[in-house]
Amino acid sequence: MRHETRIQPSSENFALLMPENPNKDVASRLLFFIEWLDEQGLPWYKPNLPLYCNHLLRHRRRPNARGEMIDAPLSPVTVQAHLASIRGRYQALLNSNTIREHLYDALPPGLSPADRKAAVDEMLVRLENDVHPRNTPVPTIDFRDVADSAHLRLNPDQVRALLRAPGLDKLIPLRDTAILAMLICTGIREAELVELDVDDLRQTLNGELALRVRAGKGDAQRLVPYGPLDWCLVYVDRWLEEAEITSGPVFRGVYKGEKHVRDTRITSRAINQIMCRYPISINGVMTVVQPHDLRRTYARTAYLHGMDMERIRQNLGHTSLQTTQMYIGALKADERRPPDMFSLPHSNQELSDANRVGRGKKASVIVRKRRKHN
Repeated sequence: MRHETRIQPSSENFALLMPENPNKDVASRLLFFIEWLDEQGLPWYKPNLPLYCNHLLRHRRRPNARGEMIDAPLSPVTVQAHLASIRGRYQALLNSNTIREHLYDALPPGLSPADRKAAVDEMLVRLENDVHPRNTPVPTIDFRDVADSAHLRLNPDQVRALLRAPGLDKLIPLRDTAILAMLICTGIREAELVELDVDDLRQTLNGELALRVRAGKGDAQRLVPYGPLDWCLVYVDRWLEEAEITSGPVFRGVYKGEKHVRDTRITSRAINQIMCRYPISINGVMTVVQPHDLRRTYARTAYLHGMDMERIRQNLGHTSLQTTQMYIGALKADERRPPDMFSLPHSNQELSDANRVGRGKKASVIVRKRRKHN
């Protein structure tokens, strides 16, 4: 038996969906959403993001400078940012006990403990499905056809060539290989890499092995899951072992002679100097790869392997999906080649017969036969 909860949207929506001390962008996006829920008479546990997405793209209205209400639809990129903030808030609630307690309190009295738990479990599953990105598609963002030549995005062969360039036979080359591997496998900034401590290397996020970035842009901390790219830790661990580092900064300078490692962190400037030591051949030209080129390579390659833009955005630590889109960049023709979506409707014999139809003669109707697929 289904039980419909009765919650006053206006007060409950704001109390649950607006976190404490949100940044300006998140607060604005959530407030727009809360006001829309109230206008629709929807409670927080029925977000209906597809309807809200359509509202933002086509029917959103806001007051102008004179206080007049005007149509002000948002671009797909901005809508994605709004939906990302909303999903982020719901995910935070789903990962806490707060939302379960509110649902329990909202259920009609007189239910048995088993029925109450079953009702809440069902509502949580429905809510998690409702806010999943696959259920709220946003129109595809158009990419410019003009290649962005100002930045490099390496292909897998070029990544391999870069990682093999330093070598593994001495302490400094080993460190440099570990640095390059960490940059390409996590997409972090060079300023974030130099701040890494040993205990940041192996954190967990929902059971996934992850890298902790303590000091991201704007001092925001985040976790970046390694996934199958955790092989970068093989190089980092060997560097730490050879350098006899067990705690504190991961990447450090090395004294001349490569016998002693400094206690202090390596600098961002040093990272750029390291990159200059290992140019690789790109289109027949020896080219120096910059740290941010590896960050863009991470974004582009992840996108081409099916990772959605919102997950890439969170891993990179961007506040805007538009920035992430710029990192992915314009796709090449072969990267935009469509899959084998449709089959040839006529047989070779039918096409051959059609070619033999004489000029001035009425073409006979081609009888289409369904192709049988094993």
